[in-house]
Order: sequence, then structure tokens, then C-alpha cells
Amino acid sequence: MIYHILYQFVEDWGALNVTRYITFRAMVSLLSALIISFIFSPWFIRKLKVKQIGQVVRDDGPSSHFSKAGTPTMGGGLIILAVIIPCLLWMDWLNHYLWLSLGIFAGYGMLGFWDDYSKISKKNTKGVSGRGKLSWQIGIAAFACTFHYFYANESGIVNFPFFKDLNMPLGIFYIPFGVFVIVGASNAVNLTDGLDGLAIGPVMISAACFAILAYVSGNYFMAEYLHFPFVKGSGELTIFAASIVGAGMGFLWYNTYPAQVFMGDVGSLPLGGALGALAVFSKHELLLAIIGGVFVLEAVSVITQVGSFKLTGKRVFRMAPIHHHFELKGWPEPKVIVRFWIISIVLAMVGLLSLKIR
Repeated sequence: MIYHILYQFVEDWGALNVTRYITFRAMVSLLSALIISFIFSPWFIRKLKVKQIGQVVRDDGPSSHFSKAGTPTMGGGLIILAVIIPCLLWMDWLNHYLWLSLGIFAGYGMLGFWDDYSKISKKNTKGVSGRGKLSWQIGIAAFACTFHYFYANESGIVNFPFFKDLNMPLGIFYIPFGVFVIVGASNAVNLTDGLDGLAIGPVMISAACFAILAYVSGNYFMAEYLHFPFVKGSGELTIFAASIVGAGMGFLWYNTYPAQVFMGDVGSLPLGGALGALAVFSKHELLLAIIGGVFVLEAVSVITQVGSFKLTGKRVFRMAPIHHHFELKGWPEPKVIVRFWIISIVLAMVGLLSLKIR
């Protein structure tokens, strides 16, 4: 909105010409999200305490987590606002990536709110049924991917990172592939959100990477030079990704160990869905598996644990997701968190190497 208003006066005030540049709007959007998240978090936390919206802890979880019961949760609600408001202020409203990304983000946020509210009202960790949650996620992602496929004349080609000409044409089957990426990312981040600041750190790192990748993909000359897939209009996703980074920074101030507030499913589900959307719309779907490797590891650990127990009656890990396994091995919570952040940073650098290694 501000972008469209200021852009009208570019000819009269030359200084406003900076609003044309995605890099400028991305940085302003990041700062706007950071300010909203940082300033309003104390008020939001107080409101959560007044409403007695506290975390429900698993009975079979690590004993060190029992003291976290009652800590304000659903802090992800503020993250949603801190992302959406700057995007609406600084993104191009005529760009369909804005509305698709925010639609997925808001839709998954509504699902997360429903799930969190169900847990709190019933005083257990069950929440929305797995089938109901998955149906909602698939429905939203399917609508977004179908619209994108036909409206943007999506080629349906999946590009392999680190290779110039290696790709896989999927045609119409790109729609279910995109749905899988978005839904998978959403659930993977949700599984990772089990320790103070564990999920939001890798989310910010991944979002920062996709801000760079989306900017390159949306710039014809840079994409041509680096042999990247050029996706017209995808540069605006840089602003969406930057908003996630800013909102995450403000939230982490209060979510870092020991956490004053948890994001809840209302935060983890939309943030994961947002990473999936960034990967799909910028045509870097497979890179998400590398950049978001921590989330993949968490999801695979759960799948492995469940599969092993059903087939053999034995558990591979002491507890899944895998961050709980290391806790039960005696690692202090801050050590698990920081080491997972380090892994995420390393994987992000590997993913960014695809800018030159092709």
C-alpha cells in the first residue's frame, strides 16, 4: 500500500525512486516486521497470561519440560501479523505471489490457531485430528498451486540444484508435487518446534536464503548469468521472506531459552508453509531439502521411529523428534538448540553455493 502511494510521487520527489527497488523494500519490510514483533510482544505475552493461554506439556516427554507447563503459547499469532502487515505495506499488490503466499500463510495460521485452541480448551496435547489437519493443509496448498500453475503458466519443470540443464518436467503433476513440498515443510517445522528457539532460528536462516534466491530468480539478468530459472515477478517474494526474518528476530528475543512465550502451532504451521511456498514459487523446491535440512531430519526421525516401532516393536531413538533424543542423552537444552542452529547455517551456505556451482 505504501509502495503504491509513494511510487506515484517519484517524478516529483526523486528520492522516492528507491521504492522501486526490491532490495530497499525488503530491508524496510524486515525492519517493520522486527519493530512490530519486538515492541508488541510484551503486551501480547501479558494478554496470553491474562487469558491463561498456557502450554500443555506431553506426559511422556523429557522431565525437564514439565516446568514449562503454563508458559504462554500461541505467540505465533503476533508473528503472523508482523509478517502480513509489512508485506501489505511494501509489496506490489498486483503481484499474484503476494496473495498466494499470504493466503497459504494466513490459512495455515488459522489451522494452527484451531489446533492450539483445541489443545488448551481440552487440556491435552491431541488438538485437531491428524486427518483433519492434513485435509486443511492439502486443500489450501492445492488451491494455491493450481491457481499458480494455470495463472502464471507454470512450466511444471523441477530444476535440480548444482546442475545447469538437469531438470524433470512434471506437467500437470507439478501441482501435487508443489502441494507435497508446502504441506511437508509445514509439518516438518511443526515437529521441530519443541525447544526454546529451536524452530524459529532455522526458519529465519532458511527465509534469509530464499530471500536471496527469490531475488536472483526474479532478476532476468542475474538469473541468466547464474543459469538460474528466471521466474517473472518472483522477486517480490524477497519482501515476504525478509518479513519472516524480521518477525522471527523480534519473536526470538522473547522465545530464546528460557522462553517467555512459545509460538505454538499457530506459528509453526504457517512458517513452515511459507518456506514451502517460497521454494515452490521461486522454483527452488529441491533446494529446500538442503537449506531446511534440520526440518527434514526432524521429520525423518519421526517417520523412522514410528515405522520401526510398528514393524519391529523397537525404537530407533530414545524419543522422537530427534531433538528430544539428544536431550535424553544428557545434552542441555541450550546445547541442542545452538548446535541445530549451527547445522542450519552450514546447510544454508551449502544451498547458497548453488548460486555459483551449476
